[in-house]
Amino acid sequence: MQQQEASSRPQSSAYLNALSLEIEKKLQRALASPSQRRNLLQELFADIALEVDDRAKDIILSREEDAISPAGYGVNGRLCFYDVLADYYIRVPENGKPILDLIVQLWSQSFASHIFALLFHKWLFEVQLDNADVQLRYSYALVQGATNVFWMDIQSNTRRFQSLFQAQRDLYLLLSRFILFYNSVDKIESFVKQCPTFPNVFLVGGPADILVIELTDQLQKLKVEPVLLHYLSQIKVLRGMELRMATSTRLKTCLYSFTSPGGPMYPTRAVRHAAWDALDFLFPVGRYPRHLISLFFRLLYPWYWPSSCWNFIVSCIKAVFFSLLGFIFSRWGKLRAPKMA
Repeated sequence: MQQQEASSRPQSSAYLNALSLEIEKKLQRALASPSQRRNLLQELFADIALEVDDRAKDIILSREEDAISPAGYGVNGRLCFYDVLADYYIRVPENGKPILDLIVQLWSQSFASHIFALLFHKWLFEVQLDNADVQLRYSYALVQGATNVFWMDIQSNTRRFQSLFQAQRDLYLLLSRFILFYNSVDKIESFVKQCPTFPNVFLVGGPADILVIELTDQLQKLKVEPVLLHYLSQIKVLRGMELRMATSTRLKTCLYSFTSPGGPMYPTRAVRHAAWDALDFLFPVGRYPRHLISLFFRLLYPWYWPSSCWNFIVSCIKAVFFSLLGFIFSRWGKLRAPKMA
């Protein structure tokens, strides 16, 4: 039994690698044959959209650690080749790069965006690209390709591309992080209503909770002061949202961390004031106790005191010190003075 499992481990990887090489060859043929390009791309699209047959499933769904597991793949018991390959290119991105390069050269051709959307819709949410233009191009291709394949499902009354549709969850998380930066606060209400269903909704909460959690994580990663100030001014739109206690506490803690001088945030004065404004606006209950506690801790950071206050304190210390010295020297002089006969 152990020998059988060991032999199946390289078999799954070899099968997926062979599939990837076949896709690469067909793309190369399409690139080299302008007259047959459309037909070749259409055939390739049909191949990767096919449902995986039983024989291939036995090979792909093996027990090896880096292979595909049965749980979590496909929709309604259906597993297509693009489901398998999309995950494969996340785990082995070097095998997907030649295919991606060929698709880029075929951008303007029919079915190129379809193929890109099916094969790289998961990869696009995992990779971090330094070139903003390339990121934008990939995003447009994903939207265009996904739109086309969804219409294919509608016209044929099938659900073959439903797993691609569920990739919108990742898109929702991505947009949640940047919706305030791009001045789209007026769209938040409709944005929350269109949130897809997440499998961990029972643990995390509803759409509003997910939005706030993503925004909170984003705030803690921001290092550019103007951007952070912009987020803090825009985040007031969250007032009135029904959130779980854990989500509300998470947001409150995040904002409060920006109100305190010193580490680990080291926020500037402008950021601290903006954080206080957002905190008091979103959570008016407990406002005065928060400020009293903050005032107490600010005394631990005298370098953040106003210069006038600091100068006054220094002057008082100097006055007390020199008065004390004068008193000591006067007493010392009396003790040393000769007694009168």
